[in-house]
Amino acid sequence: MRYSFIFLLCVPLLFSCSTTQSQDHIHVKTGVEVLLDDHLEELKGRKVGLIMNPTSRVDGIHMLDTLMSLGVDVRALYAAEHGFRGEAGAGEVIEDGVDKSTGLPVFSLYGDSKKPTPGMLNDIDLLLFDLPDMGVRFYTYSATMGLVLEAASENGKEVWILDRPNPLSGDYVAGWTLQDEFRSFVGYYPMPVVYGLTMGELAGMAVGEEWIDVEKSLNFKVIRTKGWDRVMKWPETGLPWIAPSPNLPSFEHAFAYAGTVIFEGTNLSEGRGTEDPFLTIGAPGFEYVEPEINMIEEKHKVQIDSIGFTPRSIPGKAVNPKFSGESSTGIKISFPYGYKETDPLKLGIDLLIYAKDHTEHFEITDFANKLFGIDLTSIVENGDPIPSWEEDVLLFRQKREPYLLY
Repeated sequence: MRYSFIFLLCVPLLFSCSTTQSQDHIHVKTGVEVLLDDHLEELKGRKVGLIMNPTSRVDGIHMLDTLMSLGVDVRALYAAEHGFRGEAGAGEVIEDGVDKSTGLPVFSLYGDSKKPTPGMLNDIDLLLFDLPDMGVRFYTYSATMGLVLEAASENGKEVWILDRPNPLSGDYVAGWTLQDEFRSFVGYYPMPVVYGLTMGELAGMAVGEEWIDVEKSLNFKVIRTKGWDRVMKWPETGLPWIAPSPNLPSFEHAFAYAGTVIFEGTNLSEGRGTEDPFLTIGAPGFEYVEPEINMIEEKHKVQIDSIGFTPRSIPGKAVNPKFSGESSTGIKISFPYGYKETDPLKLGIDLLIYAKDHTEHFEITDFANKLFGIDLTSIVENGDPIPSWEEDVLLFRQKREPYLLY
């Protein structure tokens, strides 16, 4: 196998020259901002394709519009899960189409083919990849990135990954390494559930560890963020939160999602069809046992309130949620003490165990195994102890070290 890749090493600045910088803290710049500041000249004469979504914004303006206003020759758009403009709900098939604002072709990477085909790449020579990483293995944009790199290698195209901070920080690593039998589009790489890498770092590791099939020369580079430190969670970056997908409207939802996503693999509602998905958990017949809930609150430094809710269909967000129109009971999670003392993955597992004991007709499905990468259904159904992931995390931290950029 032959491949080559280049990392743009942009040393973090003590003071950013960004016009949006606050005077009382360092402003973190995403890769798209650095691209506009430092690399526009390199786009001259290039035929560009964009793999982006609604988070690809600077000063509130989508990068597509910004690049076209600057004369960049954008030829094609590529839509991962949720669509290029973010108009589709989770799991909804994306169709090829045309962007209404620009008339550019939009090729689906979440339909019949999840990998760019040669025909999709005919009219471009450079792909700009800017999809947000949520820091969790089951968020599908990291799998899309791997397939894009493979396609670029096979078709002689260049890829620039416009890096951005990992919302959960680059220091938080948790969960079991994916077992081969549970590999899927929501579990694409043999790494822990929470891996503490940026998209740029993960790209380098996927290539270096041969997790993706790069048979020809691969030309890609990472345009790094500036001002980000690995220990920063998203609220510490000073960057605005733009929903990366319809059911993650705030960082609080994304933080809980790292653990409560496991309820997608059960017959309980994970809160889709409510205003607070992944913070809301429940079902008809769910019981709130205060002493046990209090123990979970104290252990994880969170607040858990008893609620009633009725999921409803919300176009573009939750088309057919579990228990749609049915009155349900459950819990609402919040983080009044901040995020530093909470491990959301462990919180999700403890809530899963609680729900098993306090939900009428509880079921866990094989999809839970794909989400967390181990045979979780057997463990939960048999009441076995949850296995430790300490060794998996230690080995992964050692393996990822050569690929860290920050």
